[in-house]
Amino acid sequence: MPVAVAGSIALTLSAVPAHAATTDAAPLSVPRTFAATAASVPRVAALPAVRVTTETAPATYTVQRGDTVGRIAARFGLRTNDVLALNGLGWSSTIYPGQVLKLSAAAAPAPAAPAPTPSTGTYTVQRGDTVSAIAKRHGITTNAVLSANGLGWSSIIYPGQTIRIPGAAAPAASVPAPAPAPAPAPAPNTSAGGSHTIAAGETISSIAKRYGVTTNAVLSANGLGWSSIIYPGQTIKIPGSAPSVPGLTAEQVANAQLIVRIGRELGVSDRGIAIALGTAMQESSLRNVTFGDRDSLGLFQQRPSYGWGTAAEVQDAARATRVFFGGAGDPNGSRTRGLLDIPGWESLTFAQAAQAVQISAYPDAYARWEASAHSWLAALG
Repeated sequence: MPVAVAGSIALTLSAVPAHAATTDAAPLSVPRTFAATAASVPRVAALPAVRVTTETAPATYTVQRGDTVGRIAARFGLRTNDVLALNGLGWSSTIYPGQVLKLSAAAAPAPAAPAPTPSTGTYTVQRGDTVSAIAKRHGITTNAVLSANGLGWSSIIYPGQTIRIPGAAAPAASVPAPAPAPAPAPAPNTSAGGSHTIAAGETISSIAKRYGVTTNAVLSANGLGWSSIIYPGQTIKIPGSAPSVPGLTAEQVANAQLIVRIGRELGVSDRGIAIALGTAMQESSLRNVTFGDRDSLGLFQQRPSYGWGTAAEVQDAARATRVFFGGAGDPNGSRTRGLLDIPGWESLTFAQAAQAVQISAYPDAYARWEASAHSWLAALG
């Protein structure tokens, strides 16, 4: 829904929300009903803006009946991902009344039972393993394993892969190791840029890791999506290492580069590209995530149930970016409304323009990324 400003600016709402709102209030937007021609469909006037007031986050919070992590995060102006990470939780974790959650990294940790003597080692991934299951098995947090291996929440692991276990307690009895895998092919030249011929059993993520680049960077360089199929003998491009941008990981830089590149191709102004960067940071931490609130997915947390595309399409970072920008080249056509489809978007504030596309329950949240987005754009060109 649009943000209410002095002079009672009203936007014409014909868009559908990109992501779900985590709030107990009634739905804040009216989904679009599309017909054969725009002229035959009456446009729906924007609903009055509902401003959600956040509270100052305490160091800890005791879960109440009916709470969810998303609602707790929204109440205190935090990101759900941050609260999950701070408490070693995943999107499938269950919280319960009386449980104490940390909301600040500075909070004193709860007293813990004496831990076994730490030891650092490695672990070979077995069929059916997940990073969170491996972390739990070794008595450490999921974030610790992700960080030690340069992985993100959307990274893919595969059987036979060896990962580092940082400062781990002695693990429980392990599953018997599988038969030795065939000797790996000789290591390739990992200098910046180049190409790679796919061998049997390889995946995009394993190839990306081998060359020290992100999976998204390889997908983007080859015009591929998460649902694309590769095959032995196929030659793919290996992009050079991503530039360093203060405050961003390599994965975030690769996604920011993708947004900037597509924005330039579509002729979007610097301000429009910055709005896209800030929106993606607010929605997904600039990561092409495979999870979200309800059915929200991908960089911009677009919802298949609201017509933004199939689950595979909204997780195709390049396509999702083009859909956010909209305009004549929008892959969704008139099913959804992108930034370039908003009348007078250039005169709106940063947060208002992002909100006009996303239809979020927290319309002011995008403003916090305005300065950062412009600095990222300046660094990436």
